Amino acid sequence: MRLPARASAATLSAATALALATACGMLPDDAPDTTAPYARLTAPEVADKALAATRAAKSVRMTVEAASPEGPVEAFVATDIRGECTVTLSMGAAGTMELVRTGGTVRVRSDAAMLRSASAAPAENIAGHWVSPTAADRHAKLAERYCDRETFLGPLAPKTGTARREPTSAPGSATPALTVTGGSREGKWTADIATEGRPFLLRLRLPRGGTGDGTGGGTAPVTVEFSEFDKPFKANAPKP
Repeated sequence: MRLPARASAATLSAATALALATACGMLPDDAPDTTAPYARLTAPEVADKALAATRAAKSVRMTVEAASPEGPVEAFVATDIRGECTVTLSMGAAGTMELVRTGGTVRVRSDAAMLRSASAAPAENIAGHWVSPTAADRHAKLAERYCDRETFLGPLAPKTGTARREPTSAPGSATPALTVTGGSREGKWTADIATEGRPFLLRLRLPRGGTGDGTGGGTAPVTVEFSEFDKPFKANAPKP
């Protein structure tokens, strides 16, 4: 059946206008995404789905990059939903610490530089040995905070309403991803979200957060890369 000429012209005009608006970037950044896997979801809704999926993962590995008064902070974390966790924490010249949390028990092993920077017991006594951390060991407190993925997801949660999609997908990742950005009083945040499989967060950059102890507090940003979701993980209790 042939459409009336007037209807055909109107349809063509609407389609042309939509194409021009898309090409010129005139559509709102948070307009619903009409492509899989986020069909009809706004950018804030996609960010909320990513938070929910990442929180629900049975296990996850995280690579954290931040800063502290003692220098660059880098941490490699493996943790599961039960609270089992391993962390390797490096703080520039301040040294390196390993932490294992299993069965509710925490053990740490630090090099001499880390012990000296923490003003702990004489380094020659316990350097390289697994011990229970003292209440005053601020480096151990930081490492254990990294065991909780909510340390990084919590600051993002109240900001997802500001999310906008970037015009291109996240580069440099083996997993196809969508980049969303947003803002707050602290500055701009960025999240790369998987577009294949479950909508896990793959990379998160917060302008600031935490308590100024290397989690991105003060004016320092924190970047977290998430990987190996739901992979089998077991934290083995170290021998003293």
